Amino acid sequence: MASKELLTRLEQKAVQAEQMIALLTRQIGQLQAAAVDSQKEQLRRENQELRQEVDRLKNTLVTLEKANGVTQYYDFNKSTPAGITTTTTTTGTSEPSPAPPQAAPAPLQAAPAQQEKADKEKVNKKAEKKEKKKAEGGEKKGGGGGGGKKTEEELPVDVSRLDFRVGRIVTAEKHPDADALYVEQVDIGEGKNRTVVSGLVRFVPVEQMQNRMAVMLCNLKPAKMRGVTSEAMVMCASTPDKVEILSPPAGSQPGDLVEFEGYTRCPDTVLNPKKKIFEACAPDLKTDGSKVAVYKGVPFTVPGKGVVVAETLANVQVK
Repeated sequence: MASKELLTRLEQKAVQAEQMIALLTRQIGQLQAAAVDSQKEQLRRENQELRQEVDRLKNTLVTLEKANGVTQYYDFNKSTPAGITTTTTTTGTSEPSPAPPQAAPAPLQAAPAQQEKADKEKVNKKAEKKEKKKAEGGEKKGGGGGGGKKTEEELPVDVSRLDFRVGRIVTAEKHPDADALYVEQVDIGEGKNRTVVSGLVRFVPVEQMQNRMAVMLCNLKPAKMRGVTSEAMVMCASTPDKVEILSPPAGSQPGDLVEFEGYTRCPDTVLNPKKKIFEACAPDLKTDGSKVAVYKGVPFTVPGKGVVVAETLANVQVK
């Protein structure tokens, strides 16, 4: 009997405990809801205060801008800005709620007179650019005898495009990776030597390559030959069995120009390999019967000093 009564009391206490837990749970929920409501109300008050501060600052800004003559395109002094409606919350406070999305108000712009001036300046600049382009186009076409520089396509394909100059081979030595090539340091009057690679080992002894005058083609595109970049070409009278370096006239100096009568000298800065200007001229570069180097019969000439010649080879190709 005692054990049955004890079990009954335990069951009653368990029921009472469950009831107490349920009560405490409800009370905790109520407290949490009250705390949330309190926080909401506090946030609403802070939000309202911020709005009022923003409105005050807007009004101050507008007043200052008006005082400085800035035109206003949007009225910030309205109690409810355009595009904003108000709704009443359950707490009885009035809060703004966004209306359907609308286009944003246009940004402040310059005064009409200033804008008109800016537009006129743009139009004038465009007109100036067009006139400049027309003028440049006229120069490129070389019309009217105005001396405008011709485009590359309009220049003749002849010896006038080749930059021949007198050079002095300062030193020459065999290429480290090619038995048939010399690597030379050549002075062409530029203040520093150019490196030139030439396939002359079979034809000219190395001792005859030192400190000698030559004619150089100076506007070939630099190209690597067995790892060494060559920046010009030594011009030679040539047959399959014999090659001779062309000799400038006595008194020539490094940097002297080589010219051709009847061909106004106008060399490309660097010959475009795709245009093949040198290849087009090469068949007409020869020595004549007097061993004078010529282009279509016109001698290679250093003005005021004489013509360029080969030592012994007449009527052969120059390359």
